[in-house]
Amino acid sequence: FYGFNSQDMMSLLEQAGCPLKTERGGRVFPVSDKSSDIIKTLKKVLDQSGVEVCLNQAVDSLWLETDPETGEERCRGVFLSGKQREKVEAAAVIVATGGLSYATTGSTGDGHRWAKEAGHKVTDLLPALVPFETAEDEARELQGLSLKNIEIRITDGKRELYRDFGEMLFTHFGVSGPVILSASSYCGKALRKGPLKLTIDLKPALTEEQLDHRILRDFEEAKNKQFKNSLNKLLPAKMIPVIIRRSQISPEKPVNEITRQERKNLVQAIKNFTLTITGLR
Repeated sequence: FYGFNSQDMMSLLEQAGCPLKTERGGRVFPVSDKSSDIIKTLKKVLDQSGVEVCLNQAVDSLWLETDPETGEERCRGVFLSGKQREKVEAAAVIVATGGLSYATTGSTGDGHRWAKEAGHKVTDLLPALVPFETAEDEARELQGLSLKNIEIRITDGKRELYRDFGEMLFTHFGVSGPVILSASSYCGKALRKGPLKLTIDLKPALTEEQLDHRILRDFEEAKNKQFKNSLNKLLPAKMIPVIIRRSQISPEKPVNEITRQERKNLVQAIKNFTLTITGLR
């Protein structure tokens, strides 16, 4: 990574004819939004460099031998899978198997196994850039709802593990989206010890006092309506029933009868929407 970083990779792709674009959060995509264009470009670079690609030939293990003169173990090539365990000799072997994240792509953890066999220390393997599973049924109720311009905070007791601003998505099992995927990289170890608390601020641009004033203004405009019909300017429609439940205000209560304490409860429900993280997906 020090010798060939992300900027180098971007330059290689663009020079090979694949224009790129950078979106919010530093995420880089082909201008076409087609992942196949990246594959085509990499294949083009391989072909131009005269690289021989051998498909459908699984590697079983590294071919390690001890040098009789120096007593040092060195890698002479690889063993292919199969009954014969065919040897493929090479001047050098670069292991680029990926991690343990996506078995159908070949990332089955072989590289870590080979590293151990070669005498390297391998740290504990933890998922990263993955969604969270949550305990509450509300995630399923909100499934498909995408939230923009929110702030998340993940805590382990009083200790804050992660905080970020951006976009997220509710799923049938929990939460996903850019800020959640980034957060997962910081929470794996702590999550092994027990559940974590996810707090979502649905209106991070407003202080609690400013949000209260905003709610008062909306209530004034909807003073003859029931509470359940007064939040459509403030929240997505799918979120309203959940927030009403969490505020503990009767949905049928007239807006002009809502007390100051009930309004405070509503502010807390919006600024501190909490979920319990139980696992990584």
